Amino acid sequence: MEKLISAIIIFIICLIVIELLIYAVKNARSPNRGKIRKRLRKYAYVEEGVGGADIMRTRIFSEIPFVNRMLLKIPGIQKLDNLIIGANANFPMGFYVLLAIFMAALGAIFGTVVIKDKILTLVFIPLFGCFPFLYLAYLKQKRKKRLQKQLPEALDLISRALKAGHAFVGGIKLVAEEFDDPLGPEFGEMLEEINYGVSTQVALKNLAKRMDCNEIKYFVVGVILQRETGGNLAELMDTLALLIRERFKFDGKVQTLCAEGKLSAVVLVCLPFSIIAYLKFTQPDYMNLLFSDPIGRVMAVVAGIMMIIGIFVMKKMVEIEV
Repeated sequence: MEKLISAIIIFIICLIVIELLIYAVKNARSPNRGKIRKRLRKYAYVEEGVGGADIMRTRIFSEIPFVNRMLLKIPGIQKLDNLIIGANANFPMGFYVLLAIFMAALGAIFGTVVIKDKILTLVFIPLFGCFPFLYLAYLKQKRKKRLQKQLPEALDLISRALKAGHAFVGGIKLVAEEFDDPLGPEFGEMLEEINYGVSTQVALKNLAKRMDCNEIKYFVVGVILQRETGGNLAELMDTLALLIRERFKFDGKVQTLCAEGKLSAVVLVCLPFSIIAYLKFTQPDYMNLLFSDPIGRVMAVVAGIMMIIGIFVMKKMVEIEV
């Protein structure tokens, strides 16, 4: 039975590796073609409604038609797509889904061949499979912090453009040209949507949906309200820039006050692993009993689960959102 499971896992890994290699070879032969195809497939616009009045966006999840159709049928796939958009990933969703399956298969092989424990194998499969998505979440968070730092200067630029006589769309165009990733490309994409015929209000909402950033939401809500009720848009941009800068200052003070708690959490998390590593080198027979005995393995799994729960609890305690 174990040989059959191992054979199935090896077959799945070989199939995924072949698909990933084919995709890599296609992009390696023509780097410029890959960049163009990435930009074209990011958003495909199709006309719907009576007389083609509405312009809707459809996402292409994979260049492989079969994989794309499968992903479209998965419920809740939009959340994963938002993660990939926010991280500005270089590959489509299908690539990361196949990579996650490949990593999960590696976790199964590691648990069955190296560790030779069924309980730990069930832990390694989801743990290895989550690596690609954890990396995307890290990229999204990093990109979000960079955008938050760029936004006040962008609002000042829009305000100066409005005071100089430019329209709001002209100010957006200046930001798209002057700022680098992530703010420049995101504003450029919003400008392209408006040029395609999407209303400014819908384009602003799409920007807030892509970035999932509170500061961007403040900007979007402020502009939409101003367009509906009227008022001085340049003054609104100056006020938003000032509020965001003051929010950053207050957030810095909060992070300073929470630094001691974060350091304590890091010490508490690293301490058990440090003790395990020390005992493994100094008294290997004492530690080997924990992983060789069935009861010891169950205790190790339970301890690991409790450790993960404790990490999440401490993370919630020391992270204060402003």
